[in-house]
Amino acid sequence: MQQMRETPVENPSDGKDLRNVSLEGTVRQDVQLLTFTVAGEQYGVEVDRVREVLELPRIVKVPKTLEYVRGIINLRGTVVPVIDLKQKFGMDRTEETIDTAIIVMEVTVKGEAAVLGALTDSVQEVIDLGADSIEPAPKFGTVLENSFIQGMGKRNDEFIIILDIDKVFSVQEICRLNASAEQEE
Repeated sequence: MQQMRETPVENPSDGKDLRNVSLEGTVRQDVQLLTFTVAGEQYGVEVDRVREVLELPRIVKVPKTLEYVRGIINLRGTVVPVIDLKQKFGMDRTEETIDTAIIVMEVTVKGEAAVLGALTDSVQEVIDLGADSIEPAPKFGTVLENSFIQGMGKRNDEFIIILDIDKVFSVQEICRLNASAEQEE
């Protein structure tokens, strides 16, 4: 079995939460994001939603799952479903390279926390973005549904698509993922 290298991601202690950032005129705050790439585009998720980053471990395929579900991993005795973000966003399957990584994160569904792994082309870095560097999501021109996008961060003349990870997956999808993972335990 391949050895997993774990990279813990520290959570901000100040309790700042991107969900409190209003892109429609109310109070905005600085945010801390973990950035990563999918299909050459840079994305970000709130650091406090990330549990850890893993080098690509062995993923066990689960039959009769959604196309973008790559399978499950064993994370210190816990079964974690792995989603191919590239496929979830309607693109081709993520090619496995030396940079391919899984971001283990927590999503909230109906007030309940669920853990899943998001397969990405590469993980970049943790960054701080000021509220003045975050713009509302565009109404057109992205491959993602706008409901997935919390906002657009701007840093050094580059855009970062800030994902609302709770909206990337529907309640039904999370329930199916959890059911598949429980069957494999």
